[in-house]
Amino acid sequence: MQTVTKLTDRQALESYRRRADRTAGRFLHDVAVEEVKDRLSLVNRTFTRPAIVTGFPDLWSDSFPNATIVPDTDLLDLKEGTHDLVIHALGLHWADDPVGQVIQCRRALRNDGCFLGATFGGQTLSQLRAVLGQAEVEISGGLSPRIAPMAELRDLGGLLQRAGLALPVTDSIPLKVTYETPWSLMKDLRAMGESNALQNRLRHLTRRSVLVRAAELYVKHFMEDGRIPATFEMIFLTGWAPDESQPKPLRPGSASTRLADALGSPEIKLPD
Repeated sequence: MQTVTKLTDRQALESYRRRADRTAGRFLHDVAVEEVKDRLSLVNRTFTRPAIVTGFPDLWSDSFPNATIVPDTDLLDLKEGTHDLVIHALGLHWADDPVGQVIQCRRALRNDGCFLGATFGGQTLSQLRAVLGQAEVEISGGLSPRIAPMAELRDLGGLLQRAGLALPVTDSIPLKVTYETPWSLMKDLRAMGESNALQNRLRHLTRRSVLVRAAELYVKHFMEDGRIPATFEMIFLTGWAPDESQPKPLRPGSASTRLADALGSPEIKLPD
């Protein structure tokens, strides 16, 4: 049996989410909703049994009123082969087993059903990671876990294949949000319910001197036109439950036309 490393303190995460500001902290979810709708509009199909996996049901149910909403817990409350669309909405970065999350979503799909995931990528909060790390090394002489690890685009594409989804597609949208001060960014993260919920985080308040030094470094290295930027990389994952009706690659050696002929260019043989 595979042992899954405990990444997230779910009790702390749920507490942060309950205290999140559903007005000030919803803008990234609003972006994700619009991007998901845009991608679905390009699919020539009407989905009649959608499900959404999210820690913020109130932010997604208004846009998808007919969807079954389930929390993004370790075991998803989804019935096998029930849905023609499953959306995993901005929660994979807190999953102890992200592959397992996508596998559960795939099992909930009917044949040729669509999985669409929205998650944060590895460039998210890159500036804040850098300055917090430097400040803590300078003042405390070490590093502690502060921001959830987030996968790179290429890794997430492999995640879809590992989960058994066909026709995998991944793409990313870098979003740059600017703030008056680093303190405004940290306040916004609390409003989003995205405070540090890592299992191995420090269980006491961060020393004020570390935060002050991090703010100084943020201003020094990243300030643009009097404001400090924060990057949020939003990655979208699309895959389909396998079905016989889906296009399949040709067998190697089955081509009936040479590539040189198709391109209208001379064929140059390489030396042995």
